[in-house]
Amino acid sequence: MNEVKIPKRLTTALVNSLTAGVVPRVGLEHIAVGRRAEVDAILKDLDNIAEGGAACKFITGRYGSGKSFLLQTIRNYAMDRDFVVADADLSPERRLVGTKGQGLATYRELMTHLSTKTRPDGGALEAMLQKWFAALQQEALRETGLKLSDPALNDAVEQRIFAVTAEMQNLVHGFDFAKVLAAYWNGHKLADDDRKQAALRWLRGEYPTKTEAKKELNVGVIIDDENWYDYVKLWSEFAARIGYRGLLLFIDEAVNLYKISNSVSRQSNYEKLLTMFNDTMQGKAEHLGIFVGGTPQFVEDERRGLFSYEALRSRLMEGRYAGKGFVNYSGPILKLEMLSPEEILLLLQKLVNIHAQHFGYAPSITQQEIVYFMEAAVGRLGADQLLTPREVIRDFMDLLHTLRQNPDASFERLVGEHQVKPAEADPDEVGGFLAEFEL
Repeated sequence: MNEVKIPKRLTTALVNSLTAGVVPRVGLEHIAVGRRAEVDAILKDLDNIAEGGAACKFITGRYGSGKSFLLQTIRNYAMDRDFVVADADLSPERRLVGTKGQGLATYRELMTHLSTKTRPDGGALEAMLQKWFAALQQEALRETGLKLSDPALNDAVEQRIFAVTAEMQNLVHGFDFAKVLAAYWNGHKLADDDRKQAALRWLRGEYPTKTEAKKELNVGVIIDDENWYDYVKLWSEFAARIGYRGLLLFIDEAVNLYKISNSVSRQSNYEKLLTMFNDTMQGKAEHLGIFVGGTPQFVEDERRGLFSYEALRSRLMEGRYAGKGFVNYSGPILKLEMLSPEEILLLLQKLVNIHAQHFGYAPSITQQEIVYFMEAAVGRLGADQLLTPREVIRDFMDLLHTLRQNPDASFERLVGEHQVKPAEADPDEVGGFLAEFEL
């Protein structure tokens, strides 16, 4: 096995996350296997978004199948290529629409997780504005010949700010958005932290009443449950105008919309999804990508899933030809294919190296033992059930931890004797079943 030296910070995140059965936020490139076709399809979407287009993709797979892993992988890739990204997991408290502010809660979560290449862990809102002002200041210095201490420099920067915001005033809610950006600039210019923080609160959707916003910022509207998505479209336009390639939203755990028991509320959320889908498909949004992760049931169940909403079903259902056993990665739904046994084996080999690097020991587990571990995992669940990568990885990390911490333990003692006779395990049967694994 070829060993690639990985920084301790990354091995720590990988070991801790994978042991707990959650997707790491960093270091994903060190454990990525398969998914080439799906990733390539999404990267084509990103190219279109960077050119001013938009996209909406639904990524489906069962629990533990790797939806979140794929979303995080694309998120990290996009940040490295100068996209602004934001992610949120839906829950009973965070939906697209709700009578108790659940839609606004999703917007706030997205704003909290707003990230860029230089601020990959969220909280990038203020850093984006500061970077924009600094770039405009450098541009003004270069074009006007003014000195940094010259009072006229602020006027030159302000003209450039208004040139960008003026273009946005014709968009829905663009006038108020531009007004708040100007308020932040004024606070920045006058070193008025209260005014800056008031503008940031408004942009994050944290004002509870219009009265309070009017008093502090002289703006008559606030971001709320009804209009938050309009502001997402403004953010995507704004991001592109200040030098980024666009805005990407990663919305996971969409199965929570399927779980809404009230049919009217559930349909309202599906209607919002339809609006988002139509906007990206029909050119009503620019520089915006929306990627939604959910289970097949969330999409295909005709009683409660997206397919229960006819307008969505007709747009999302497979075409006449792709449904005949062929794949179409250009469609609105990406169904995660199963990983092959070889890909699972490669993944587990990567985990052995990462674990050994992190704890500083020479790995002793053999490839034959890894193969047997996979076969044992299949046999433990039975031939009529499918193992997901999450289950395999969590069990394998537990095995590696146990072997390292207990010198008297052995692979054979923990997993079983791995000299499997042909009569006991048909290789074709095992291989065929292992092909059901997915990442």
